[in-house]
Amino acid sequence: MAQCVQSVQEFVQDSFVPMVAVLCSEEAERVTRKNNLNFAELLRPFCRLTSEGHIRDPSNQLQVVKNLRICVNNLVTSPTTTSTSLSPAQRQLLSDVVSSCQPQESAVTNVVMAGDYELNFSDDCVKASTPWYSVWRETLLEIKTSKYSSVTTPWFEAYRENFLQSMPASDHEFLNHYLACLLVVSSTEAVPVEQFLKLSQEQHRIQHSGEYTNPKWFIPNTLKYYVLLHDMFYILRYFLADEMSSSLEGHPLQLDSSMANLHNLSAVHTDLKKGAKDSNSPACAAGSHGACLTLNDHDYIRQFIQEFTFRGLLPHIEKTIRQLNDQLVSRKGLSRSLFTATKKWFGGGKAPEKSISEPKSTCGLLYPPEAPELQIRKMADLCLLVQHYDLAYSCYHTAKKDFLSDQAMLYAAGALVRAHMLVYTMICLNMVLAERCALLSAEILKSQGKYSEAATLLIKMTSEDSDLRSALLLEQAAHCFINMRNPMVRKFAFHMILSGHRFSKAGQRRHALRCYCQAMQVYKERGWSLAEDHINFTIGRQSFTLRQPEEAVTAFRQILINDSRQTAKQQGAFLREYLYVYKSVLGGNEVSLPQLPLPCIHSSATRVYFGHERRLAEGEKQAATHVSLDQEFDQDLSAMWCHLEEQLVASANGGVVPVNFQPTQCCLNSQTDNLRHPLAVVEEPIIVEVTFRNPLKVSLALSSLSLLWRFTVDGSSSSKEMTEETITNEETSAVGVDDIVTSETIQEFQLGPEETKMARLKLLPHRTGQLNIVGVVYNLAAGSSGEMTSNLMVRGKQDLNILGPRLNLTKEDKMSVRHGPDRRLNPIITAPMPLMEVFFLQFPTALLCGEIRKAYVEFCNVSGVALCGLRVVSTHAAFFTFGSQATTPLSPTSAENCSPYKTVATPLQRASEATESLVSADDFRQPSGVIEIPIDGSILQPGQSTQLPLWLRGPDQEGVHEINFLFYYESAEKGLKISHRVLRHTVFICASRSLSIQASACRSSVPPHHCLDEKGSSGTLVFIDVENINTNEGGVREFHIVQVSSSSQHWRLHKYINPNKDKECKLGSRERAKLCFRATRCKPSEATSKVVEKYTFSDLSMGNEQIISSTTPCGDFFFRCLTLETQEAYGASSRISSVSKSQGSVPTENRSSDLTDIAKECSELDLNIIVIWKAYVVEDNKQLILEGQLHVALQTIGKEASSLTAKEEAQEMVLLKFKSDLPPPVILPSAEFCQLIKTNLHYPETCTHPFVQESLCLVPVTLTLSNCSLAQVDVIIDLRHKSTSPESLEVHSSFAWVGQSQYKLQLKPKEVLCLTLQACFLQAGVYNLNTPRVFAKPSEQSIMCETSQQTATPALIVISNA
Repeated sequence: MAQCVQSVQEFVQDSFVPMVAVLCSEEAERVTRKNNLNFAELLRPFCRLTSEGHIRDPSNQLQVVKNLRICVNNLVTSPTTTSTSLSPAQRQLLSDVVSSCQPQESAVTNVVMAGDYELNFSDDCVKASTPWYSVWRETLLEIKTSKYSSVTTPWFEAYRENFLQSMPASDHEFLNHYLACLLVVSSTEAVPVEQFLKLSQEQHRIQHSGEYTNPKWFIPNTLKYYVLLHDMFYILRYFLADEMSSSLEGHPLQLDSSMANLHNLSAVHTDLKKGAKDSNSPACAAGSHGACLTLNDHDYIRQFIQEFTFRGLLPHIEKTIRQLNDQLVSRKGLSRSLFTATKKWFGGGKAPEKSISEPKSTCGLLYPPEAPELQIRKMADLCLLVQHYDLAYSCYHTAKKDFLSDQAMLYAAGALVRAHMLVYTMICLNMVLAERCALLSAEILKSQGKYSEAATLLIKMTSEDSDLRSALLLEQAAHCFINMRNPMVRKFAFHMILSGHRFSKAGQRRHALRCYCQAMQVYKERGWSLAEDHINFTIGRQSFTLRQPEEAVTAFRQILINDSRQTAKQQGAFLREYLYVYKSVLGGNEVSLPQLPLPCIHSSATRVYFGHERRLAEGEKQAATHVSLDQEFDQDLSAMWCHLEEQLVASANGGVVPVNFQPTQCCLNSQTDNLRHPLAVVEEPIIVEVTFRNPLKVSLALSSLSLLWRFTVDGSSSSKEMTEETITNEETSAVGVDDIVTSETIQEFQLGPEETKMARLKLLPHRTGQLNIVGVVYNLAAGSSGEMTSNLMVRGKQDLNILGPRLNLTKEDKMSVRHGPDRRLNPIITAPMPLMEVFFLQFPTALLCGEIRKAYVEFCNVSGVALCGLRVVSTHAAFFTFGSQATTPLSPTSAENCSPYKTVATPLQRASEATESLVSADDFRQPSGVIEIPIDGSILQPGQSTQLPLWLRGPDQEGVHEINFLFYYESAEKGLKISHRVLRHTVFICASRSLSIQASACRSSVPPHHCLDEKGSSGTLVFIDVENINTNEGGVREFHIVQVSSSSQHWRLHKYINPNKDKECKLGSRERAKLCFRATRCKPSEATSKVVEKYTFSDLSMGNEQIISSTTPCGDFFFRCLTLETQEAYGASSRISSVSKSQGSVPTENRSSDLTDIAKECSELDLNIIVIWKAYVVEDNKQLILEGQLHVALQTIGKEASSLTAKEEAQEMVLLKFKSDLPPPVILPSAEFCQLIKTNLHYPETCTHPFVQESLCLVPVTLTLSNCSLAQVDVIIDLRHKSTSPESLEVHSSFAWVGQSQYKLQLKPKEVLCLTLQACFLQAGVYNLNTPRVFAKPSEQSIMCETSQQTATPALIVISNA
């Protein structure tokens, strides 16, 4: 229960006070009305005594009366019977009292701690409530440090006070009966004594005639106190010694002890008299009360009340108590003193009281006025009025027994101590008396710390007959819950809501609003969404009714922005209520747009796109994809594009990336770097994608949706008024903003229930400067059946507030939550820049692996500024080419067949021999993979377009390939803020299987001096296995191998070895062909020079036409397919060889590496094979011819190379090992040393020998040793070896070498040595002579580990018997 300003003792004492009636003459009323008060109202503020009074009880004991207050009322008669309820006028009076008492709006907010809750109350004062402490010092200490406190409710105290004063008098109790009557006459009367007699007779008639039931008098002999008004305050007092006596004895009132005469008293009141008679005085104007009274007059009135009480009222009460006591003693035959009788009554055993739950009658029993039971009750009430509580208790207890024995429950209820409220409500049905009992009992329980019992008592008193009483009592019960030792905060909030509801029913809207607001503090942000919605809705309605539109809008806004769990119908009602309130608040004032709560905007998800939207394809033209808002952001892709742009920028700046380089970001989002102001171009649109979310289950209709912005014009503008001028379209009265920035408006934008939808809003800047996009503006309405309700439509805005990334660098950043800037909505508008569009014609989406296709690309300058420096880079550099600078037009035959190759007729006389050409690699290669696009004049003027051929080659691996192009261009004007622009393009190519090429090389077994061709070079055999791995994908029928070419700096394909020269090489599905070629070294004059790196292209045609492989596109794709590792390897080998030649002596620590390089040179081949094919495809009943080329790089003799990269095999699971691993094997010499020596055996293929005549057959054999390296080699030949290989076991091996069994030789660089041997055979048969073991090592190698040289194919000889 809320704390009262009074203590419980003061409250109980002030609840029961002596009643005094006032009866004035007409002249006296006229005099007092000069202060806008009647006589009773004049005395009422001074009716509390400031000094102590004394009376003596019947036992002659002196009793002290402290802080006595009397109640003075005008005498009002009523002939009606006494009612058990308040009259409508009294109810209205109580309602007005509560309504007029409101908390101050500017009062300091008090915080009450209740558990984990902080409750704010805007009350005038806060009192500590710690009743469970008994020791006052501990209580004071706890008050100082405790968080427990409660608030005051002055409206409840005002209601309670007025309720107790307005209670009607009843017959069963005498507390509200009048004890005395003031008869007031003015001194201006002609004969004042006659007026006193008339008033006295009138009072006697009212009391004793029986015509009036109200007012009620305490005793028949009522005290009459005569008051004479002389110019307001000349007062004479008369006591009526005997009611029947007519003699009057007057005594002047001595207000000042030093002046007791009437003259001096009149002189003292001279000023008062003048003020009272001056009716025109401003102080006494209508509406002011008591304005003519001075502070001295206040003192005089207090003295009068004190004189009346001490000399009149208290002696009268003392006399009446004695008389009642004497009457009771004489009637009941008891002792003279009631105190001595009390011992008899209560000393012995008490008679059992009848239960009040089983009454024989209710309140039908009436006692006559002279009944002893009523006299006891009258005496008890009189003692209670003068604070004689002991005697009053004794009398009440005595009367209770008598009333209960007679079953007079109405009379007994007033004497009961604890159960009186239940009796009044359940039995007597007197809610007025029950309410008074509840108010008193609750205050007493609260003073004892029994808040739970007090709350229960107050809640039981709520009923439907009085909403105001129920509201006040529920509010007090709610305060009881938070004043408990363990505060029950949720019960407090629940009962505050109930109280607010009853206040609303009672018409107390301000108190209802206050209750709901206080309850909201408990339910807010606690997960009670439905309760929050109900409270906010009620607060909004009450605030709107009380003409507080801002608070109403705030409450309705909370309903809409929270994730509500209400039904769709209820949410629709909330939305319509909000729109109605908002529309009423705005009225016609829309100069400053308000903030709207719906729909929700996900500000961090806002994306900004700079530039024109992508153009759609025009016919066969396919526009570059570039960047669009339809694409999702990918961090890896962004890093890839940044890397490509760095390559382009480095290429345009001499291979160096500028320090101030920033990658181009056409589309900004939450994952991009937004720390710097983005750069936009004047007259190019800025598209902002805003994410809207409808949290409601009803649809929303937005209209006239556009962006809000502020624009600061550059200070460099020639117009003076434009210098640093800030222009905005936020104000509805803004004019001429379209000349600065044009805003696109979306007329209708529908949001379905709980839908998230993006809106793309466009701005077109027309000036250079700083643009700040601040929010969106729109009309909001509730969507119904796809149409907008225009009568409930409001216009407002929402700000786009984007938080940057959280800072986490310094200690302060880590200790607090700080965010960096995010400037994606604050672009800088720069000067015009060129704008290029790229279109692709005849661009395929599917290719065979290695297929060559010709397409066209068109470059268009759609801006007003010339562009230059056109470049392109791609993630797949080997996918395309624009052709080399030495590109020649295609031959008529290739143009007729739509072939991308340049072809010539094949010479008939040398069909199997190669046609050679020497080209420079610089004609094809581009540094760092960046290609400069060859356009005429290197500049593309505004509005100009150019079209260039583009050759494409299908990827070598099957599958879907994502290929990215990045085009780069600059403005012809220098010094702009934007140094360059880029254009992205992404294509997806589906590559299907074509051919699989397996190539290997081995040294020819023919001796070098036998295999010299006309160019004097020794040969190497190259075997190429071609397999058709296409499974009829894309309608491919068969492949034709039309040409095999080679490209190398040191080797070339010399001749095609074809057993069936007339047969074409055609491959169906899964067919395989094996081709054999002879390769020779290039002539020294044709080899790579020291200055220019040149490659020899050798073409071997398989048909009637020869493709020139050294031209575009064959040569371009060949150089693009050379891997970076191969180029580095070539550079490293050339550097090593040049160093070894330039230096005369090699250090010892470098000899091993030099020897390894020498050995590698023996096995290196460096021969690149180009296989050109045609595929015959049937598509739409038409036969198409597709052409392509595959590349195989032969690097080492004896090592197979493939056009397909081997797939990595999955790593198998390694089992646990419980034993130690075996020791590591001995490291064998490197495989490069196996190619130091080439061996050849020369012998007759057949030999006939008569074994019958001669048992041994000796055959001469010549072993030729060739040093393939440029170093001196030590050779060991061991003839004692017996081959155990499976190939040797297939033939007879029972022969022996005759003569020296081991030779040690030394071969100079490139030296050829012939060694004559003899083989001895014992019988006829087929023998393999290739059994000698040859070991070789460089002479300078210190490791004594010789390597067995690889041998050629088996050397078979046939020995026959003659």
